[in-house]
Amino acid sequence: GGVACGVGAMQSALFLALQHDVGRMERGGRRRSSEAEEAEKGRMKRTIIKDWKTRLSYFLQNSSNSNKRKSKKVGKHRTYFRPSPEEAQLWSEAFDELLANKYGLAAFRAFLKSEFCEENIEFWLACEDFKKTKSPQKLTSKAKKIYNDFIEKEAPKEINIDFQTKNMIAQNIQEATHTCFSAAQKRVYSLMENNSYPRFLESEFYQELCKKTPITRAAQGT
Repeated sequence: GGVACGVGAMQSALFLALQHDVGRMERGGRRRSSEAEEAEKGRMKRTIIKDWKTRLSYFLQNSSNSNKRKSKKVGKHRTYFRPSPEEAQLWSEAFDELLANKYGLAAFRAFLKSEFCEENIEFWLACEDFKKTKSPQKLTSKAKKIYNDFIEKEAPKEINIDFQTKNMIAQNIQEATHTCFSAAQKRVYSLMENNSYPRFLESEFYQELCKKTPITRAAQGT
């Protein structure tokens, strides 16, 4: 009986040792898999931020090109540099704060492009430009272009507004006035403020801008 007991004890000791090894392997496997997941998350985050920065620099360059004459004035260029975390945090206080800042606007456009709804901000910007137009001839030609680009059915950048508003615009652009697109612009502004803007504030890129440490040293000169 003693031998049987000894064998049983050895078997149970072996079983426990095996269980321990299996447990350790599982824990190691879990640790490795969670490390791999973290590494993958980090890689994805870096890719997202890299894509953002590519789009952002494109919008910033376009913005500075369109304002070349104005930007010769002292201090104008400052708005194209990466904002301080304090400046970036201001954008979360009001949607208008974000739109009024050159870098903020470019960052928001880059974000909307990543969400495939950049037509909203492009339409809003086209309306802002339209309202500043002084020449009646230019007003009519710009109104038709905005209508063709954003309003008519199956326009290349068709915005999501109701049929009634579209019809009203179609009638009004025949004799264009500065208020042609007012209702549509308000609607699109509200859509962005209530949907895209809160998502932008939660995005990786915006969170990085609000941190004290920059994403990379190169980003500071963007």
